[in-house]
Amino acid sequence: MFNFWGSKEQQGQSRPAEVSSQQPWYSPRPQTSGQNPTHVSPGEAAGIIMLLKDKSVDELKKLLSDKDAYQQFLLSLDQVKIQNNIKDELRRETLQLARDNLEKEPQIMELRNQCSIIRTTELATAQEKLNELERQKEEILKFYSPGSLLLKLQEAINVADEESEALQEKFIEKEIDTAAFVQKYKKLRTTYHRRALIHLAAKTSTIG
Repeated sequence: MFNFWGSKEQQGQSRPAEVSSQQPWYSPRPQTSGQNPTHVSPGEAAGIIMLLKDKSVDELKKLLSDKDAYQQFLLSLDQVKIQNNIKDELRRETLQLARDNLEKEPQIMELRNQCSIIRTTELATAQEKLNELERQKEEILKFYSPGSLLLKLQEAINVADEESEALQEKFIEKEIDTAAFVQKYKKLRTTYHRRALIHLAAKTSTIG
């Protein structure tokens, strides 16, 4: 973890025999290719060295051999405290978010139910209305199609022709005087021929 013997004051000095001969409880894991070494700033390293400088040989030996003592020393470092505080804060925030989500669960379920009701009722009603409008549109288009208009125009021509023939029968039977007959008959035949010309022009245009 830390190089306890890396300070300048101890460079060139031999380690105490009792410390160097002591087998530590841990074995630093060697670096393998592709692994990034833990970055420790010079200031942090100097701070750790200053903490170790004041310790006696027995205390240093205990750190190497006693796992609990080493763990306690590690947790006392400011860098470790900061990291632990950050970790605790993140844990608290995560738990709070989880509680907030659980509190909102009934509201979420209610919104889901409302969406389901909308899909099964309002959406169905809107779809039915849309289908009705589509049907009306088809009927209107069919009513005003060229073929339909020509058919209706032909029927109107037949009506005008039948009315003029009926008027002529009345004149023959002397049910109407000459002046009235001429006026009405002229009007009916004018309507007949106008409709016939329009029908012919429309039919010719449609065929062309």
